[in-house]
Amino acid sequence: MPLTTRPSGASENELSMRTHADGLTEYSVQGEARLHALGIKGPVRYGPDGRLHSDILEVYANHGCYIFEGLVTPDEIASLQQDIATLLDRAPSGRGEPLDAKGRPAFGTEFAVPVYHFIEPLSDPWGGTSILNGRHPTKMAQPQPQKGSPAQVVHLMSGMCQTMSSGLELYGHPDLLAIAAAINGDDFVPYNDAIFVKLPYLGGSVSWHQDGVTHWDASYWDEGIHGFNFQVQLYPCTSRNCLWVIPASHRSGKLDIKSLVHENGGSEQLPGAVPLICQPGDVTVVNRQMLHASFANTSPDQRVSLTFGFHRRSSVLGQSGSLSQAVSEVYDEQRIFERSAVIAVAIDARSKRYPGEKAYCYRPFTGLENDYRFTEENIATVIKDYNLKDLSI
Repeated sequence: MPLTTRPSGASENELSMRTHADGLTEYSVQGEARLHALGIKGPVRYGPDGRLHSDILEVYANHGCYIFEGLVTPDEIASLQQDIATLLDRAPSGRGEPLDAKGRPAFGTEFAVPVYHFIEPLSDPWGGTSILNGRHPTKMAQPQPQKGSPAQVVHLMSGMCQTMSSGLELYGHPDLLAIAAAINGDDFVPYNDAIFVKLPYLGGSVSWHQDGVTHWDASYWDEGIHGFNFQVQLYPCTSRNCLWVIPASHRSGKLDIKSLVHENGGSEQLPGAVPLICQPGDVTVVNRQMLHASFANTSPDQRVSLTFGFHRRSSVLGQSGSLSQAVSEVYDEQRIFERSAVIAVAIDARSKRYPGEKAYCYRPFTGLENDYRFTEENIATVIKDYNLKDLSI
């Protein structure tokens, strides 16, 4: 059913949500078929050299994405779910409110960067605006929420390494860091992190975009220069609430997204897109140059995606701030070292939680491990407000 079709006898609220949901049905079926044919899913595997298997790297290089099935154990997912539930329970009752929904002081006021980002239900907060360097040039459909829906809902939560212990421990996950090294080199550096929350019948959309903004016109541009993002999935991701990608679009340079939507009759359902359908514990890796989006969540299924990215060191060193960082910020060796120290502390925090697991050896901090243990001092000096030093390009 096209998005402009009006079901007979429906109220305005039913009309908007039902039409949006029905309008995704055929698109979802086609997208799921493309996903199954693409061959981009499987468990993490390593080659004889102990590094990420070359077959996986080849698939990632060709398509710009991969889904690592069951990479995070059910026990760890349960801990993450519990911490996320606590964060949502302690969220401010709305944008700028000092109290949570139960009248308690809201969580997170001690951090320099606000933990919670609110939007109106089912809205597209960035599409068609100049926010984030204007990288979301078109706006997604914004269905009307059900009567009685809250005026605002949490869309993003920031600072996973300082707001929940399980988040810091996840940041030191040896398989995730080994994947980062295989893609970006052993001296890889962090980017930023954000927890995307798509509540049932309320979650907002993210319009079609490519993440990177810095290197598009550089003579040294290549398909991996803007890094990648992990998304660790805490709940089942369906074609109705998941991230959609255009395979291989990371190899095409900066795309004219407005023209692509216009040539598609103005529809946000771009041809050739694939939904990254996942189960809890699956982890997606997506090239930041890939064209991707997510639709308003008019489904009954919740999605929570812990998103954090990594760069090549050479892509970041000497660059100026962009996206969430000020242009006046320069990513020199000291800035990169201080932000990368979060990885070192996270590795030690994880080793205390999972002592039987082989810890990852992060090359830039080899020999400095004792200086970057998970201690009260390092929590205060390395972890607290670490996201003021994010490396956005």
